[in-house]
Amino acid sequence: MKKVSIYTPNINLDKFLKWAGAVSTGGEAKILIKDGNVKVNGRVETARSRKLTFGDVVELEGQCFEVAGGRET
Repeated sequence: MKKVSIYTPNINLDKFLKWAGAVSTGGEAKILIKDGNVKVNGRVETARSRKLTFGDVVELEGQCFEVAGGRET
C-alpha cells in the first residue's frame, strides 16, 4: 500500500487519484469513479466529490493508496 501525503484536512476523491499518480487526468478519474472502478475503505464509491481524510484507503485496479497527513516544509 502506498501512503500519499496531503497538506489539507481533506481532498476530493478525483483530485486524490490524480495527486497520487493513479490517473493522468481529472477526466480519467471521473470516468473510473462513475463506472464503479474505485473503492474507498472497501466500498465502491461513485461520487467524485467524496471527501477523503487521513486514514482513508482508496483502491483502483489492484493498487491501494492510503491518505496520509503531511507537513509543509
